[in-house]
Amino acid sequence: MNIQSEVDYFADLCPVDKARFVSRLICEIAQEAKIVGGGDGSLDLARYRFSNEMAQRLARFVYQLLSEDPARPQDDVLIRMLLGARADKNAERIVHNAYRRVLGGFESYDTTVLLNVP
Repeated sequence: MNIQSEVDYFADLCPVDKARFVSRLICEIAQEAKIVGGGDGSLDLARYRFSNEMAQRLARFVYQLLSEDPARPQDDVLIRMLLGARADKNAERIVHNAYRRVLGGFESYDTTVLLNVP
């Protein structure tokens, strides 16, 4: 996966589509955390802890994005955090598989309106 092309793709999305993309990614990471592993139904707390941490970070990003917070992470930082190499290959596989599923089924509606009215 070419990280720079993914950064470019994500950067081209409007804020609402970015929020939709990341929200869907949160769901897919949670689903993938259930699948990856031994497949024998054993409980892997590290995998669930990782999934929970990713959900918290991504949900905060969506909140900052929709509230137009200038302190939010830049798009390239988010994508590199998601798709960069990890020492834990199971964690890397969780994110990459979830990201591919979201990317494969995502349609940008080019929505331009945020409901940030004073």
